[in-house]
Amino acid sequence: MKELIGALLIFSLSLGYGQEQNGSILKGRIVEKDSSNKEVHLERIGHHIPEIIVTADKKEAVAQETMLSLNVLDSRQIDEFKVWDIADLGALVPNLYAANPGDLRNVVSIRGISTTSYDPAVATYIDGVNQFSLDSYISQLNDVERIEVLRGPQGTLYGRNASGGVINIITKQPDNQMRGYIQMDYGSYNLQRYTAGIKLPLVADKLYFGAANMFSSRDGFFFNEFTSSSYDDVKLSQGNYFLKYQPSERWSLLLNVKHQLQLNDGAFPLVMGVDEAFQNPFKLSQNNNTTMRDRTLNFSLSAQYRHDSFVMNTQTSYQENYRFYKESIDGDFSDFDIISVVNNYGKDWNRNKVWMHETRFSSPARADSRTRWNTGIYGFVQDSPVKQGTHYGKDADMYGSPISNFTDVGINKLNSAGLAGFGQVDYQLLPSLTLTAGLRYDYEHKKLRIEGHFVPDEGEAMVTRTDTSASAHYSNFSPKLALGYRFSNAHRVYAMYNRGFRAGGISPLSSDPSEKALSPYESEHSDNFEIGSKNMFMDRKLKLNVTVFYTQMKNGQIPVLVMPEALTLMRNSGRLTSKGAELELSAIPFKGLELDGSFGYTDAEYKDLTIVENGENKDYSGNSPVFTPRTTGSLLARYTHYLSSGTDSRLVGGISYKNIGTQYFDMANNIRQDTYDLWNARIAYHYRHIELAVWGENLANQRYIDYAYDFGAVHLGGPRRYGLTAKVTF
Repeated sequence: MKELIGALLIFSLSLGYGQEQNGSILKGRIVEKDSSNKEVHLERIGHHIPEIIVTADKKEAVAQETMLSLNVLDSRQIDEFKVWDIADLGALVPNLYAANPGDLRNVVSIRGISTTSYDPAVATYIDGVNQFSLDSYISQLNDVERIEVLRGPQGTLYGRNASGGVINIITKQPDNQMRGYIQMDYGSYNLQRYTAGIKLPLVADKLYFGAANMFSSRDGFFFNEFTSSSYDDVKLSQGNYFLKYQPSERWSLLLNVKHQLQLNDGAFPLVMGVDEAFQNPFKLSQNNNTTMRDRTLNFSLSAQYRHDSFVMNTQTSYQENYRFYKESIDGDFSDFDIISVVNNYGKDWNRNKVWMHETRFSSPARADSRTRWNTGIYGFVQDSPVKQGTHYGKDADMYGSPISNFTDVGINKLNSAGLAGFGQVDYQLLPSLTLTAGLRYDYEHKKLRIEGHFVPDEGEAMVTRTDTSASAHYSNFSPKLALGYRFSNAHRVYAMYNRGFRAGGISPLSSDPSEKALSPYESEHSDNFEIGSKNMFMDRKLKLNVTVFYTQMKNGQIPVLVMPEALTLMRNSGRLTSKGAELELSAIPFKGLELDGSFGYTDAEYKDLTIVENGENKDYSGNSPVFTPRTTGSLLARYTHYLSSGTDSRLVGGISYKNIGTQYFDMANNIRQDTYDLWNARIAYHYRHIELAVWGENLANQRYIDYAYDFGAVHLGGPRRYGLTAKVTF
């Protein structure tokens, strides 16, 4: 490990004394000076690696100039490499892994810090709005301008649940230029995906409108032998609407509405055991078949005011998610009537609602200023009433139940609220040396009310646990300190310490009497130290970024899975260390060929981990955390060939390769997936505003586990697929 880190740093820094670049870069365009000292903007598509303006640090900056471990995918990469879901970012970003068991709610891990409950460890933001929890989560991507992934804790500016990092998604927004697109995709498993969008000014320089919509459907990858039909058929619809008003040069207002509806006929295509998954791939036998209806709404109102001495940004947002199974869903993943899960108790239940607000003041961007500052307040209110029943059918004796044909109902009503204040300052100590310091204070209060019922089939409900409640509060400081040095416009190094945290909570009511309900658990903290080097070479034809990091997680929230309802309870008992290295590479070896690659190495293990299982203490110290590949690697290659000079007729071919290293899916490290490779390819014909493409995914038809539960239920990653794309832009 030491040799690897040393080699990467020495190689990067030894190249760091290159020549200054003659031009600066702004939003993908080269800015140079002509003989009269006037700026001349030259589009150099295919000649240079464009620099991208990002807002990862909650201020506009060139990505290569930020003192952060940061990956950026632009709209072209997102479209051409078919990044349709947040899970598709796995391995494209070094040390990032993402997957779900079939319900499209991704578990995301960065550098060994992974989501183990409905409170994520990696925060996701879409157009500035925090996707508060997996209950208010939009994973499907459409009409996206760019995706910024911040690796490592980001508690100072982003607050709660960013202990592993942040995924910052920015969709395309309207301006004075009218533009739009229509796209149709068809593929294996009867895939149909239709997307369309339009952006236009309603009143020039004053009022703008934008809309993007998506509808998709496909047959399931899995076949249910019990019903002789496909199991996980999915239909999705999504909309994203903007209305922007600029009453003056100083003021702007933006109203945004997002919605998503998922209808999933078999949300959890799982089988029991690794052997069963690989011996009979994509086959299962479940007797309870239902449709999961998952609807998410997201409203936000943002305002910006630009003063000569400050910039004010405010955003108020509301999220709501209503998710239920129309009939009970299989809980034993077999064709026996043992256990099923019920949660269709009406709109008063399983409807998560969150209000959030943030106001920030920041310094205006001035070339002559040595100081840039950013400060603000944040608050939220959450209401999450959950009612879920576990039904024991006629075969319940196979599970050890002395009685059958009844439902054990648990009610957990969570109300929480939080308030935070934060600030960050960038100060230029010397022309080439910058110091960044920041601090955030968070306070949260939670109250949980529980109640239990026993409901015999066709009988009256009996209260087994009366309405009882508990409260808890949490506070947290999240500091940040960084020092950056610029050798030249093309070469920089930085060293940074920052902290992230995942909020604490209260254990809900479960069917296991040994697991005490209403027990509070504390916040989880992760402290991160890293050194990074960012470099451009060969007149911006080669980019090389290297990072080494050491992260220590304290007071870790360890999941305790309670069966049969598959309810996750949290305990504080883990201390984890994670160290590793990351490399990002982009190159244009010659005109027409573009390469993007990444490599991530994570050495993560629990230094202190004891879990109670079946009344016994199990020492899992030395084990690896879940959803954490030892290595990740990717290579994206794109070649453009113009069919005739002076025209926009061209062929574009692309191939992507991913390598995901060995990882585990349970705390005991018994469920293991060895290293595997994934190959995707795409070739497209472009003529003016028309694009026609063919594509393939998992071309080698690799069989691999992408998700598994502690109790042994296993989900396979998608099989080989092919498709066609037709797109018209205007």
